Amino acid sequence: MTMTNFSLLTTEQKTVWSMDTWKAARNMSFINKFLGKSANSMVHHITELTQSKKGARAVITLLADMEGDGVAGDRQLEGNEEGLKSYDQVIRVDQLRNAARHEGKMADQKSIINFREAAKDQLSYWLADRTDQLAFLTLAGLAYTTKPDGSTRVISDLPQLEYAADVSEATSARRVRWDFGTLAVVTSAATTDVVAADTPSYKMLVRLKAYAKNQYMRGVRSEGGEESYHVFMTPDGMAALKLDPDYIANLRYAQKRGEDNGLFTGDVVKMDGLYLHEFRHVPNTSGAASGVGKFGVGLDVEGQYLLFCGAQALGFADIGTAEWNEKGFDYDNQQGIEVGKVTGMLKPKFNSMYSGNTVQDFGVIVCYTAV
Repeated sequence: MTMTNFSLLTTEQKTVWSMDTWKAARNMSFINKFLGKSANSMVHHITELTQSKKGARAVITLLADMEGDGVAGDRQLEGNEEGLKSYDQVIRVDQLRNAARHEGKMADQKSIINFREAAKDQLSYWLADRTDQLAFLTLAGLAYTTKPDGSTRVISDLPQLEYAADVSEATSARRVRWDFGTLAVVTSAATTDVVAADTPSYKMLVRLKAYAKNQYMRGVRSEGGEESYHVFMTPDGMAALKLDPDYIANLRYAQKRGEDNGLFTGDVVKMDGLYLHEFRHVPNTSGAASGVGKFGVGLDVEGQYLLFCGAQALGFADIGTAEWNEKGFDYDNQQGIEVGKVTGMLKPKFNSMYSGNTVQDFGVIVCYTAV
């Protein structure tokens, strides 16, 4: 007699499990909060492939500002029209998979239904966590060979993803350092320029916003037309900001009074058109060895890659539903469940007339700070 703990799933049932897994992963993912279908989104969410001469591809389109001044009065406009400059960029996609495996009947007396639920929970969290790690490494321009804390991945297939080759360092006008001594944002900076005193402050936020505006980096527009930016810091970076007297004063008096004030809730704070977010996967040096991977001349200063993001800071291709496959091992004494998802990420670039017609990252500024 053939016996198995697996109750066979139909194709429709597999689809339900795969969709539930990806839905749970999306709900747990931090970067998911910033997805949007239009160019007026911090993370441009691409869910369909575009047909082209080279086949079906995931494409994100950027529109640059018009450079001309138009014509005055009754001067002829026909023949003097200005062409719109658009930049189509292809997001390479690849599949990322993982699986959970049951040790055997005697090791676990739970039913296969409970094992499915446990596997879905664990694999959903894994998929959400790795999606977040890849997104923030891409925004900061750090290779997938590193973890967000600056340590090196020992055994990992993440660097083998097709879109890993498209990760690029922050461009010259999008790579800055906060100099606490001069209270200035220093351009074309290096992490070795950071000193221990260069911790986040309210003045830093004001300077960064002014710099982004001067670079004509678009924010995300609200219904009222206001442009907002998203600022991401590590827990240590946010802690340093919260200890800044100017930040405390502005939060205390600029925000509404009462128990909902950000001083008491610890919730996301919006001030001066900036949403301030704290997240553990913002790249930093906490896991890097002193003298090797930290900031400062002596590579011994703890630092973070603060991310100042506007519209279309990241392109995220999310193609199709997740896959869900089950398999029995050792004459079905053990069960395994595999989940896979096809995604892709790209930090868009364009030719900026505001930076000497050089190629720059479109919607994100990386700011090196101490923490």
